[in-house]
Order: sequence, then C-alpha cells, then structure tokens
Amino acid sequence: MPRKQSAGTLLYRTNGSDIEVLVVHPSGNYNRRAPWSLPKGLPDEGEELEAAARRETLEETGVVAGELVALGHVDYQKSHKRIFGFAGRAPADASPRCASWEVDRAEFLAVDDARQKLHPDQAVFVDRLLEHLAAGGD
Repeated sequence: MPRKQSAGTLLYRTNGSDIEVLVVHPSGNYNRRAPWSLPKGLPDEGEELEAAARRETLEETGVVAGELVALGHVDYQKSHKRIFGFAGRAPADASPRCASWEVDRAEFLAVDDARQKLHPDQAVFVDRLLEHLAAGGD
C-alpha cells in the first residue's frame, strides 16, 4: 500500500538579523495541544508536489509563495506519512491569516520558537532551511 504524501512550504523572512518562518496551527478543540506545522496538504490527483505545497500555503495562510527550493522529505515516525518540504523567501508584503477552517493560527515565528513548536518530525525542515541559507541560498 503506498504511503500518504503531503507537501508544504517553509516560507521565511528576516527581521533584523533574525530569521522567521511561517507556520500554522491546526484548528479544532481536539488540536488545542497539537504541534504546529508547515502549511501543507495532500496533492490532488496528478498534481506536482511543489504545486500542492503552493496551493496549500495559499489556502491555509493567504500567502502566495514565490520561488521555492526543495528541502527533501521526512517520514513521520508513527504514521509513516511522507512530508515533502519546499522553502522560499516570503513576499515582502506577506500578511498571513487563517484562510481555511483547517488552521486557527498562521504566524511568522523565530526559528528557535518554530523548531520547538513544530511537529517533532517536521522540525528538521528548519535546520535544512538554515543550512540552505548558510550555503548562500536565497
């Protein structure tokens, strides 16, 4: 049986010398203590992973992703779901909002805060983004 796949973005911006990333929190009373996530979701039939990541980011946060680079994937340890991550600079005028019933918060968080709040299996995407930026990526 093929594993479920999901795709999302880790959009970032600089705030002085700090880097902040756009993350979301799932809505619903049952998710009150749930970890945060990249804006992400399942690809539609025949949809490319990057296109799915862009669509889901727009649907969940109202932010349009620009140029993206692949950050690889992670496999959830419990469910074995595979998450593909893409990163890019957030538009200068990005003003995230809860654009979907699926999320109750959409915010830019400092990378250290994001790493602590993200689903443990997704936190590696923050490290991969920082490695990409340190290597001269934008």
